[in-house]
Amino acid sequence: MADSYFPRWRVQSRSVEGRVVNTDERLPGPQMLAMGIQHVVAMFGSTVLAPLLMGFDPNLCIFMSGIGTLLFFVLVGGRVPSYLGSSFAFIGLVIAITGYTGHGPNMNIPVALGGIIACGVVYVIIGLIVSAVGTAWIETLMPPVVTGSIVAVIGLNLAPIAVKGVSGSAFDSYMALVTVLCVGAVAVFARGMLQRLLILVGLLIAYVIYAVVTNGMGMGKPIDFSVVANAAWFGMPHFTAPVFSGQAMALLAPVAVILVAENLGHIKAVSAMTGQNLDGYIGRAFIGDGLATVVSGFAGGTGVTTYAENIGVMAVTKIYSTLVFVIAAVIALVLGFSPKFGAVIQTIPGPVLGGVSIVVFGLIAVTGARIWVVNKVDFSDNRNLIVAAVTLVLGAGDFSLKFGGFALGGIGTATFGAIILYALLRRKGPQEPAV
Repeated sequence: MADSYFPRWRVQSRSVEGRVVNTDERLPGPQMLAMGIQHVVAMFGSTVLAPLLMGFDPNLCIFMSGIGTLLFFVLVGGRVPSYLGSSFAFIGLVIAITGYTGHGPNMNIPVALGGIIACGVVYVIIGLIVSAVGTAWIETLMPPVVTGSIVAVIGLNLAPIAVKGVSGSAFDSYMALVTVLCVGAVAVFARGMLQRLLILVGLLIAYVIYAVVTNGMGMGKPIDFSVVANAAWFGMPHFTAPVFSGQAMALLAPVAVILVAENLGHIKAVSAMTGQNLDGYIGRAFIGDGLATVVSGFAGGTGVTTYAENIGVMAVTKIYSTLVFVIAAVIALVLGFSPKFGAVIQTIPGPVLGGVSIVVFGLIAVTGARIWVVNKVDFSDNRNLIVAAVTLVLGAGDFSLKFGGFALGGIGTATFGAIILYALLRRKGPQEPAV
């Protein structure tokens, strides 16, 4: 741990190609601003997509992502480079709790907010425990076979929602497939930063195609641009107060386990990239992420998490200066004060959003499998095989359990099922490989 709470950022006079800019260094002002904008672009697609899928106000969620990132920055003493954006781990449960149909604002958001706050509180408690005793117990409870299964389950559990959302008409289904092709084409054929922003760029291309086909050629439901014309350039975000429901809180609180797995993996990745041991900041990172989720919930925003998209930007640029994320957060705050910006987001057609959802949810599922591959999980071991197999089916099948007046949905059941099943089986003796 360092002597001072915040680093004394050293200025580099110029950026040399391939030169690593460490967390306690910074570039000249114009270059720092450019990097901040790049990180905003990187987080934008997912930070906007998640609230749209749950019926939240994306403008407010962009604003709260900036607040959360600044809060995280302060809690970790400016030592861990991370951007906090809307978490996809909440989507399935929020939709189940609120009964959201996928169109327009979600009228039952206050109930979900109470659950999001409960999740943040549990997350903070875990962070306090980690600060006191370290992370060994988390790594024992959630080895790669468990975390990979949990992450994969999030994508699989959301798959029916994405498909149902684009099945209203043949036109919607075809436009969703066009969107999938646009994202896929960017992912495969683009290069450099465009490829890193495959979701955002693919969405923009599909948006233009949809506008040409509907507004220009008269097919399907045209985009209504009047909402953009009538929106003000500047205005206060629309805050929403939470409602605390015991059932919603019980359902969403366990999402903290998923956020812990995400954040732990991200910090390990940043440590590997920077060559710095950040383990001493893991507890504070959990507390910062948890407090950011609590604050977002009280304001009407989604739960937040550290973003892999921004870690990808750092990997490409080799610029890890934590001050870049302060700049990105301030830019997000400014965007949050623009209703016109929010109105543009609201014009994204449902079929385009649904097509992007298919890709994103699939990528989440595959990310779980990637965790297995990277960590060389041995599936010839029946313990790993059973844990992964049962977890995937519980989550994909949305297996629910009721406890009195409470119900635990598929993601929650799969999460706790994976942890408990591994704990029960891990001490068994060697077994024959599965057939």
